Amino acid sequence: MDKLNYSTAGVNVDEGQRAVDLMKEHVKSTFTPQVLTDIGGFGGLFALDLKDIKEPILVSGTDGVGTKLKIAFMTDRHDTIGMDCVAMCVNDILCQGAKPLFFLDYIATGKLKAEKAAEIVKGIAAGCKEAGCSLIGGETAEMPGFYGDGEYDVAGFAVGIVDKKNIITGANIKAGDIVIGLPSSGVHSNGYSLVRKLFFDIKGFNIDSRVDGLDKSIGEELLTPTKIYVKSVLKAMKKVEIKGIAHITGGGFYENLPRILPQNTNINIRLGSWPIPSIFNIIQSYGNVEAADMYKTFNMGIGMMLVVNKEDVKIAMGSLQEAGEKPYEIGTITEGKRQVVLCRN
Repeated sequence: MDKLNYSTAGVNVDEGQRAVDLMKEHVKSTFTPQVLTDIGGFGGLFALDLKDIKEPILVSGTDGVGTKLKIAFMTDRHDTIGMDCVAMCVNDILCQGAKPLFFLDYIATGKLKAEKAAEIVKGIAAGCKEAGCSLIGGETAEMPGFYGDGEYDVAGFAVGIVDKKNIITGANIKAGDIVIGLPSSGVHSNGYSLVRKLFFDIKGFNIDSRVDGLDKSIGEELLTPTKIYVKSVLKAMKKVEIKGIAHITGGGFYENLPRILPQNTNINIRLGSWPIPSIFNIIQSYGNVEAADMYKTFNMGIGMMLVVNKEDVKIAMGSLQEAGEKPYEIGTITEGKRQVVLCRN
C-alpha cells in the first residue's frame, strides 16, 4: 500500500496557504483602526468604540447565499457572490438599528482553487467596505468528496452595535404611520430555486441567453449583487425616528413584513407605487406564476421597507435621497391583525 497523507486524501494544504496569501490584500483593505489582529490568527480582535453609546448592545446575524451560487458556478464568475453574503447579514442586523462592526466568512469546497477562493473573498471585502465594517476572520475548508466538482458554499456572520435606547423593534408602530420602500438591485438572493427551474429547466435557456426586456444576459442579471442599505439607512436614523425596518428576503412581503408589526396593526402596501424591475415581470409571465406567489417569493423591486411617523416622511425621504437612494412612499399602517394587505388604492 502506498503511503497515505493528507494530500493523497484530497486536501492540498499548500493550495490553502496560497489562497490565504491571495486573499490578504482584499481582507486588509477592510481593516479599520479597531481591528487589533492580523490575518491568520486563531481569533479576530476588534476594539469597541463606545463614544456616544451609553448602553451598548451587540447585534449578530448569519446567512448564506442559497442556490444563487449555482449561477456563479454556471458563469464561472465568483467576484460578486461574496457581496451577496455580506448583504444578507448586514441588512438583517440593520433592521434592529445596528451599525455593522465586523464580519467573518466561511467558504467550503471539494477541491480548493486559490484563485477562485480569492475572487470570492474579493467580493466579501467589497461588501464589507460598502457596509462600513471590517472582515476580521474566516475559514476556508477543503472537503474532498463532499461537494461536486467546482462547487462550494459560502456563509457569513456579522456583528453590529446599537445603543439600547435606539434599538428598532417595531413595537411603537401605530395606525397612520407611513411605509417607505427602498428599491432592490434585482432578484437579490432569494427565489433562485424557482428562477433556475423556470429559465434553465423549463425554458432551456443558458446563462448567455437574451430575453426581451433585459439589457443584459440572464446570467449577468441573476448575478447582480444584493444591495446593501447600511449607510443610507444609518444616515436617515440620525434625522428621524425609524420605527420599523423589514429586509425583504426569503418569504417576500408576506413573511417578512409581519415580523415588525405590533399585534393590533396591518400593513397596507399600495401596488403601483413603485416601478417593478423587468426581471420580475419576465419571471411571472414566462412561468405563469400567480401574483400572490410572486409576493411570497421575491422582493418585487423593494429590498427594504422603513416605517416612520407621517410627519417625518419628508425628512426621511430627503435624507435617503441625499444618500443616493430612490425611496418611494408605498404604504400605510392601519388597525388590524398583523396582516399584509396588497391594494391598488
